[in-house]
Amino acid sequence: MKIIKLNNQNYQKTVQQAVDALKTGGLVIFPTETVYGIGADATNSTAINKLLDYKSRREGKPLSIAVVDQSMANKYVELNDQAKNLYRRFLPGPYTVVSRYKKGLAAGVASEFNTLGIRIPDHKLVIEMVKKLDQPITATSANASGKKRPYTIDDILNNLSHKQKNLIDLIIDAGKLPPNEPSIVIDTTLSTPLTLRGNQEIFSMAKSSDNSLTQTFEDKTVKLVSNSENETQEIAGKLLLKHWDDLSQNGLVIGLDGELGAGKTVFTKGLARFLNISSIINSPTYSYVKEYDFVRHQTKGKLFHIDLWKIDDPQAIQQLQIPALVSPNHLIVIEWWSQLKNSVTQLKTDLNIYLEVIAKNKRSLIIK
Repeated sequence: MKIIKLNNQNYQKTVQQAVDALKTGGLVIFPTETVYGIGADATNSTAINKLLDYKSRREGKPLSIAVVDQSMANKYVELNDQAKNLYRRFLPGPYTVVSRYKKGLAAGVASEFNTLGIRIPDHKLVIEMVKKLDQPITATSANASGKKRPYTIDDILNNLSHKQKNLIDLIIDAGKLPPNEPSIVIDTTLSTPLTLRGNQEIFSMAKSSDNSLTQTFEDKTVKLVSNSENETQEIAGKLLLKHWDDLSQNGLVIGLDGELGAGKTVFTKGLARFLNISSIINSPTYSYVKEYDFVRHQTKGKLFHIDLWKIDDPQAIQQLQIPALVSPNHLIVIEWWSQLKNSVTQLKTDLNIYLEVIAKNKRSLIIK
């Protein structure tokens, strides 16, 4: 592992050394406009496997790549109108725009949803590295998963194992970076852009200048449209990935409402699919609660699927003792949440979702 203290005199030489390391499948830590990142040639399978070993516990969270411009991004992703609008308004800058992946990168870079995050950094060093390499590089943060945000090299090295340190080929030390937030991540593959990480108000600006819509987003309410059962399940998986840290740290409660046939159980099937649960998911209308074990990557937990349609007695609801189910790595999904919310006041949802039939196979999901 080599460390270079970046300055004006060695700037161009440092860029070349970084590119040389990347060409040979190495990992390079470098400054960005947000935090320190760790880069690998995104087309090199050996380098990506090395990076995934370095990042360790990621629970299937996708990587993102840095490119120099929209034309380069278009080689690897399908850019719809939503994405193009975001590129025009916010890139280069601290944003990651998620689109449908095409091809051309090593396995493990795109997500399990076949999506890919694109960054065009507002940072001269990163752009020059990508230009000289003539390949995209990964743009994930340089901290080990779950560790302190990396604003200094010590933030990184003090939280790495000996094995992880040995995976690093080059570190470019630009001193302490300003304490900026990581990039805002916006998924443009759904009917409405979905913020996967970042400030909700900024995201509302990205969507529209319409005042009423902006107010809706500021109230932390998002409306999505699904055109198929598969899309409803994909939305469920993406929402669960977004709230994965909440699930692992405290447990997660999702309340589902909507008329019969609106897709509440379909949504739950999407959660189960994301959790690698192979059992058939049916609504527990008569047993009220079904429990499923899951193992996703290194995480073991339980999914509790609850259906309150047949219960209208508050005392009967109390007897289910649903609050006692809340625990780290426990996902509690409650169909007909409105039946419960006034009876068990000590239980609050992390996500409240109302599903509504728009047309055959078409549903709206209002997510709070």
